[in-house]
Amino acid sequence: MTTLTEIRIENLKSFENNPFIFREDTAFDMLIDSISNLGVLIPIIVRSLDDENYEIISGHRRAEACRRLGIETIPCIVKELTRDEATVILVDLNLQRDEVLPSEKAHAYKMKMDALKNQGARTDLTSTQSVSKFRTAEEVGKENNESRETVRRYIRLTYLIPEILKLVDEGRIAFTPAVELSFLSLEEQHEVYGFYENEEVTPSYSQTVRMKKLHAEGQLTSDRIAEIMAEAKANQKDFLKIPTENINKYFKSRFTEKQKQEFVIKAVEHYHRYLMRQRDAR
Repeated sequence: MTTLTEIRIENLKSFENNPFIFREDTAFDMLIDSISNLGVLIPIIVRSLDDENYEIISGHRRAEACRRLGIETIPCIVKELTRDEATVILVDLNLQRDEVLPSEKAHAYKMKMDALKNQGARTDLTSTQSVSKFRTAEEVGKENNESRETVRRYIRLTYLIPEILKLVDEGRIAFTPAVELSFLSLEEQHEVYGFYENEEVTPSYSQTVRMKKLHAEGQLTSDRIAEIMAEAKANQKDFLKIPTENINKYFKSRFTEKQKQEFVIKAVEHYHRYLMRQRDAR
């Protein structure tokens, strides 16, 4: 059953454990301006929790924009859905966005797989666990044209410690070596991250494969991690590390890491041109 109605903003709840991060970026500023001038053109999608409260499935940014503008109600499409059904819709709709972080995709795929497995458990009791898992992974990737193996590899990222997963989102660790690191214990991952903090060096794919193998053999010690991480890598990128608290005041709103990098690069280019003009004017 689906209905279209106006619901008070105060009665809307964010989707529990939403894997997609809310960003206060330029697009959000533009959304606020659009709603201020034109109102909410596309209703958000919600499901009822009780007689008064609703959970947002799609439209968190529109709802937040209305809160900022002091708008009391918002048009909503109310769908009668189970938690698992709502999860599948949430993931499929949000994965269509232009920019989705690896961590967002990883947690979203895991949530969708769990939801589909819960639904399948009620309708396909004859399937073996392994067959059911393969079929579920295929179903998860179908909407986004990704293979079941790609889906399972993304889900592996959910086994990473938050510090390493953040490096993946920032592009400092590539997807493939990150998957290999996910097989290490939490303690071993902290050892790898500690080396990064001290030396600002990230592991290559071949290094992560070796660490994974040593872990499986029970031979991955702190000394072995340090030894592997200390190896010179021809393709190791140099990074300029600037404490974010020193530059955050220059951003209009909370940019993503990628947007901050682009902002700083453009600022440096602009200042460089200014210095060249100053030199030529002498």
